[in-house]
Amino acid sequence: MYTRLAEDMDLNCGDIVTDGVSLAQKGQDIFDLVLITASGQHTKSESLGFGGAEFVPWTIGAVM
Repeated sequence: MYTRLAEDMDLNCGDIVTDGVSLAQKGQDIFDLVLITASGQHTKSESLGFGGAEFVPWTIGAVM
């Protein structure tokens, strides 16, 4: 999936299965990505202008 959607996805976790990347290394990759995103770097979808239209399993804002 990452190969087909690399322009939209920030991290490939499939390489744990396909390339034998360790869970410890992938955990570090996730931590690093969270840290740089929290520090202000835009995600790929934000860079493409879709940051406000992300899939969210709950409603944002007032609900009636």
